[in-house]
Amino acid sequence: MTDTRGSARRGRRPGDSGTREAILDAARGRFSSEGFRSATVRAIAGDAGVDPSLVMHFFGTKQALFVAAMEFPINPADVVPHIVGPGIDGLGERLVRFLLGLVDELGEANPMLGLVRSAVGHPDAARMMREFLGEAILDRVAAAIEADRPRLRADLCASQIVGILMARQILALPELAAADRETLVGVYGRTIQRYLTEPLDPR
Repeated sequence: MTDTRGSARRGRRPGDSGTREAILDAARGRFSSEGFRSATVRAIAGDAGVDPSLVMHFFGTKQALFVAAMEFPINPADVVPHIVGPGIDGLGERLVRFLLGLVDELGEANPMLGLVRSAVGHPDAARMMREFLGEAILDRVAAAIEADRPRLRADLCASQIVGILMARQILALPELAAADRETLVGVYGRTIQRYLTEPLDPR
């Protein structure tokens, strides 16, 4: 029997919907196996049996493709500049307010929680999340920091944000889960602001 799978993949897709889904399926496979940084648009296009230009036609950037493949509710590239743009003052509270607002709005349907859960026990998922967060969010936050060791400061902020997701949404610590959002914005926001602006060296 002749194996026609290769020729079928190289053939023309029956429509935009089928082509888009084929690209997303290929992207999930590549991101999962190679991580965000190593997975290339060309390789994803090859797996989907389409030209790389078609991937860019549908998604524009690799970041946007990742967001769509992981079914994230927002693209950080669209949001982070607006959070960082006003400057370092108040950035901690803006980050926490946005995160908690998004999480509360989406509830358990939030795919970011699934990725955090996967990252805990699966090195490939952890690498994928780490690389994407680095390029899409932490590099942008670090660029806005005028103090010393900006990338360490950005990573400290990320550790706090992931900690909020773990403790409040996944572990569901009772008092934390029931706490008023603005209380949490104030408390966590001050902690993150300290990471952004205060000296890191022990006194």
